[in-house]
Amino acid sequence: MTAADVARDARATLLPGFEGTTLPEWLAARLRDGLGGVCLFRTNVESRAQLRTLTDAIRAANPLAIIAIDEEGGDVTRLYQALGSPYPGNAILGRIDDESYTEFVAATVGWELRNVGVTVDFAPDVDINSNENNPVIGVRSFGAEPADVARHSAAWVRGLESTGIAASAKHFPGHGDTAQDSHLALPVVDLPLETLRERELVPFVAAIGAGARTIMSSHILLPQLDADNPATFSPTILQGLLREDLGFHGVIVSDALDMAGASGDVGIPEAAVRAIAGGCDLLCIGTKNTDAQLEQIEAALVAAVADERIPSERLTDAAARVRALAISLETDRRDIPIPEYARTGAEPAFDPYRTLQAFDVRSGLTVPAERILVKLQTAANIAVGDAPWGDGSQAVAAITVRDGESIELPPGLTPVVIGRDNHRHEWVRGVIDDLRARHPQTVVVDMGWPAADRRYADIATFGASRHAADTLLAWLDATANETTKEEIR
Repeated sequence: MTAADVARDARATLLPGFEGTTLPEWLAARLRDGLGGVCLFRTNVESRAQLRTLTDAIRAANPLAIIAIDEEGGDVTRLYQALGSPYPGNAILGRIDDESYTEFVAATVGWELRNVGVTVDFAPDVDINSNENNPVIGVRSFGAEPADVARHSAAWVRGLESTGIAASAKHFPGHGDTAQDSHLALPVVDLPLETLRERELVPFVAAIGAGARTIMSSHILLPQLDADNPATFSPTILQGLLREDLGFHGVIVSDALDMAGASGDVGIPEAAVRAIAGGCDLLCIGTKNTDAQLEQIEAALVAAVADERIPSERLTDAAARVRALAISLETDRRDIPIPEYARTGAEPAFDPYRTLQAFDVRSGLTVPAERILVKLQTAANIAVGDAPWGDGSQAVAAITVRDGESIELPPGLTPVVIGRDNHRHEWVRGVIDDLRARHPQTVVVDMGWPAADRRYADIATFGASRHAADTLLAWLDATANETTKEEIR
């Protein structure tokens, strides 16, 4: 291979992000020069029309560019991050336990992405949330039982792929049994392969069988499989386990390399080298990448091939897989028409009564008619970001409380406390304990993943999307007014 061939293959593996709602000229130039594609984030989305103009510009620069986004159909949203998502979310879908409904929700996501010109969705999250203290997965998971998560993972993949959008099952080989966020640290999952086969790997096997064209790696260290390299950098895990053992032939995408679990100690260019060497094909770089940074990453990959840290055939294989994916996506754009009902651009609407079936409500709970909402504002994990939560579509009178703030309640009103993952935050537990002591009728809502004992969850919604909040608020009104559940429809 010539140096030009190596550089061209290196460019094909890169999937940067950028700031702004229009395509920068430096990025357009790199796309024209063979850059693999672009990953879109919240800062790139202002409106549907603007987003379609942006994706059209990307395709004009490189018709085979991968255009990816994180749209999980729940708390993690980019299309709706300014308003909150109208989708129910994975944990709710898992509790409803209707695979056809899960498939329908995923297809709805897919048609929305087709309308705005996206080609790859970094979803579904197929992690098993086996650790109730997990700070980053939680309600992004379909559940805690491998077989259940596997069934719904396969359904979500089938629904999304049916629209011509490539699914990306994540985060291989499983981020569910962690108490750390790989955005901020390198989590360790000290489990033997036998346990992984019985639990974490089951949904990935199902997703592969359902036709997922990409799988995203995790920045997690599994010392019983590879004591030195996190999964994103590990040939043992990606080439051995995922490729050879599980038989996955699609594109392996790295989780974002700007995360601390990948580049915190070595920097992004070195992380890119290790990811390609480990078996990744497409490198999600991050959110605020620059022309100079991409130049450094490309140079690092070229130098690593020259130094034989990356075998030239490994880089060639990675680039070939990305190009094959791009061709398959272009074929789908041509051969899978968007149905007329999905072309309206209207926001999707989902049945609140079905979502209500997923709620866990303490037996005998009484919701006072004279009440006030008290929203406990904890920081969202980085994957969720700053999307609104808990307020619903309508303006709702509520007191918002943050760590260290005092609460002054109007006289005669009983607090309905709304939080996320209440058991994980010491100050939240303290506020709830205090309110319960002063107001025995206090109702506590957890819109995250509650602890098994439900001590801090009289009502658990298993999701904090706008749709989940709308359903919750309608249920609170109906229950206080003794309305039947059917009337919530």
